[in-house]
Amino acid sequence: MENEGVYKVAVIGSGNWGSVAAKIIASNTIKQNIFHDEVRMWVYEETFPSGEKLSETINGNHENCKYLPGINLGSNVIADPDLENTVRDADMLVFVTPHSYAKGICKRLAGKIKPKAKAISLIKGMEVKKEGSCMISKLITDVLGINCCVLMGANIANEIAEEKLSEATIGYTEDKEVANRWAQLFATPYFLVSIVEDSIGVELCGTLKNVVAIAAGLVDGLEMGNNTKAAIIRIGLKEMRAFSKLLFPSVKDNTFFESCGVGDLIASCYGGRNRRVAEAFARSGGKKSFNELEEGVLQGQKLQGVLTAQEVFEVLNDKGWEGQFPFFVTVHKICTMQLSPSSILKCGSVHSSIQLVP
Repeated sequence: MENEGVYKVAVIGSGNWGSVAAKIIASNTIKQNIFHDEVRMWVYEETFPSGEKLSETINGNHENCKYLPGINLGSNVIADPDLENTVRDADMLVFVTPHSYAKGICKRLAGKIKPKAKAISLIKGMEVKKEGSCMISKLITDVLGINCCVLMGANIANEIAEEKLSEATIGYTEDKEVANRWAQLFATPYFLVSIVEDSIGVELCGTLKNVVAIAAGLVDGLEMGNNTKAAIIRIGLKEMRAFSKLLFPSVKDNTFFESCGVGDLIASCYGGRNRRVAEAFARSGGKKSFNELEEGVLQGQKLQGVLTAQEVFEVLNDKGWEGQFPFFVTVHKICTMQLSPSSILKCGSVHSSIQLVP
């Protein structure tokens, strides 16, 4: 019999990572009485050539055959193409969509959720506005008026789906009790979760590592080897820390040593989708755009690093910080085809002459 636990969970997003998140959550809601068994997952509806809809195949086979084939999500995951219906009774909202969609989704949900609902963002990205940059968790809080934690980490989705040992970091600002509840929902013997009181730092690490992963992919495409790749990752991490602390002085140094920091950075630079597409870009000699390659290499999944690189560049340009961040500037200019892929190799010599702050 379905348990009528205190907290009902909805997952907003059903791509590769969203489907894995739903799988983890669904296994825990059945085991823990504080959660309602059913996990409703919002699906951006797609129709296959056969006429069958994606939500129908998920509910019929308990598998996302497009974005996570071969993995059983659990019979208690219910795919729902109606966004408002997905969240209507939910107490805990898990946001896991491409970051460019977050604002529009939140606007659609305003006034449609439980007033005391809590949120967690698995979205890696930021929004840049005239009045300043805004992290996705803050956007969720501002638009929906609810508490929002973040979960970031060395999380290559397919490996977690296969239950290979992985870890993640939950960041919170004030309410540790809520963060602990999220940890109960996500933690499994193969998915280890830690909690830190630095939601902005956790989220910035998860966001900025995608830019560094593009640089790592360029190095792979140029066939420069592990020494060069290590140097590029180190320089990228240095700029990640400096940028984060300039933008938000409250960010803690220790956060960069959590799974959301160096762990996620290493995983993304050796196995993530941003690295793969950037490698293909470099092998093409920079002649095929990232948009073209995204469609061919990722087959429906979305690339985050190029947009994040642009957003970071906009912040640097607005604040007059370009000279302090040659790595971030170079990655953006390569992505927009203003520089050749090999330009990434010049970052080391330029960087050595610049004193980053703080």
